[in-house]
Amino acid sequence: MAKRDAWLDRLNADPRPWLLDESTPAVRAAALVNLAGRSVTDPDVVAARDLAMQVDPIKSILEAQDRAGWWVKPGPGYGPKYSGTVWNFMFLEQLGADPAHEQIQAAAEYILMATPTSVGGLGCSGSHIERPPPPSSVLHCLNGNLLRSLIRFGYYDDPRVKAAMEWEARAITGRGMERWYPSRTSGPGFECGVNDGRPCAWGAVKALRALAAIPPRRRTALVRASIAIGVEFLFSRDPSVADYPMPEGDSRPSRLWFKPGFPSGYAADVLQILEVLTELGHGRDARLAPALSWLLSHQDDQGRWRNQYAYNRKTSIDMEKQGQPSKWVTLRACTVLVAAG
Repeated sequence: MAKRDAWLDRLNADPRPWLLDESTPAVRAAALVNLAGRSVTDPDVVAARDLAMQVDPIKSILEAQDRAGWWVKPGPGYGPKYSGTVWNFMFLEQLGADPAHEQIQAAAEYILMATPTSVGGLGCSGSHIERPPPPSSVLHCLNGNLLRSLIRFGYYDDPRVKAAMEWEARAITGRGMERWYPSRTSGPGFECGVNDGRPCAWGAVKALRALAAIPPRRRTALVRASIAIGVEFLFSRDPSVADYPMPEGDSRPSRLWFKPGFPSGYAADVLQILEVLTELGHGRDARLAPALSWLLSHQDDQGRWRNQYAYNRKTSIDMEKQGQPSKWVTLRACTVLVAAG
């Protein structure tokens, strides 16, 4: 077996033919890149991505979009939850939508008009009014999710994106932040009012995913410092247990940590901890061994994983069936195993 395919030894069966099937072109495009090592410019990848834009779920999400770039109603787009503007935008990125498509660009431009706050971060608001959200509404989870999507959709050099990156790094490190909003805004060290002022691991995962999307050579000293803080925080507990700081009165980690799913909103799962830490180059860290064992224990006899949190009846269109073998979750798991060596 080729060295690059050694990860398959850890699976009960090879799921690649299933993932590369042409009936799900969005999964196929991502699998060609993540598992087969193809370039994003490879003709097979380009063909699969082009077809993915023409079929569900991407097709139906785009059909629900207003010409101005928003979904459901104008405004910053946090509401309605999972079908409003910010959710569809981040889900389209997770589905591998084409950054050059005019509707993706319209959505990005709308979000960059509607969500930036006076402090630079991208704010959370369900209002239908097209005005900047208050500075107290910037949260690590939403800012991180939107930043990752904007960066991967090609907006890294946009000044508004750079301002949101700057907010994220300063919020994590606490450097140069003039004011905190304890009841809402996250930071420093991922503190969050929703988590009773304690550091929020879901927020840390989303923030790190955004910073991981920045090309390494373009990461500032402040970004590198914030990544180091985030990595240290995620390794401060066993990711397979996920007993990170919880709101007062909670004695057990949220059950959502242990339900790998797709798509991904503000909640994170153990698999997403593995994703971000391997993306940042920590795939062979011995501290990930229990989480990798946990992940492998959840595959079926065909080397597939179930979607245990599918957001059914909440999103613009159901993307997979709850509790059924999932191409997206399986792709996520296999991508981690490849990175972990």
